[in-house]
Amino acid sequence: MANILEIKDLRVSYGPIEAVKGININVGEGQIVALLGANGAGKTTTLNSVSGVVKARSGEILLYDENGEPSNIMNHRPDRVAKKGIMQSPEGRKIFNELTVEDNLKAGAYMLRDKKKVRENFARVYNLFPILEERRKQQAGTLSGGELQMLAVGRALMGSPRILVLDEPSLGLAPLVIKQIFETLVKIKEEGTTILIVEQNAKQTLKIADYAYVLELGKISNEGTGEALLQDKSLIEAYLGGA
Repeated sequence: MANILEIKDLRVSYGPIEAVKGININVGEGQIVALLGANGAGKTTTLNSVSGVVKARSGEILLYDENGEPSNIMNHRPDRVAKKGIMQSPEGRKIFNELTVEDNLKAGAYMLRDKKKVRENFARVYNLFPILEERRKQQAGTLSGGELQMLAVGRALMGSPRILVLDEPSLGLAPLVIKQIFETLVKIKEEGTTILIVEQNAKQTLKIADYAYVLELGKISNEGTGEALLQDKSLIEAYLGGA
């Protein structure tokens, strides 16, 4: 499978502290690729480097176009990265609480000039998350935690991403809601959107991931298919927790 994103020897520092220490990650088009590991491993920093939120010190972040031609997007501004088709749903959701559900979704489509495409994206999001259509005129701040997460993912999808970047989508949610979120991520993948996900919920993530990387103190300590890593009980216990 052809790569859509390739991270080469990425290094990111916060002052004298090197948070990401020369990692290499490949994301195949149409795949779910996961970054797993304990807090402080460098997972979110890696995602934020891809999205342009955090500046990298060195390396390359190559995004491949539809013709397979790469461009290095490292240290591009977040809006330029988004225009190239990488949309992030950040940790903590960062919803506009005072706006309605519908207006939050519209905010995700701010770069689209094609009104027909915006309507199609609304239909897609409401099909994936029917509760959002029911709540579309409701103030976002009144939603439950699970509904807020659905809204955060839906808002990112409104921008027609080639790559959907997700940071801890299951954080703080009840098990039944987590199950629903992960089932929806599989549907999003089946519709043709590539997903790069950071998650603490290792077992659930490995069940849906085509490939996963385990980060430890800024370095990749293990990698493999989701299925293979799921069978590695020592890995689950040592780095990812039993959950």
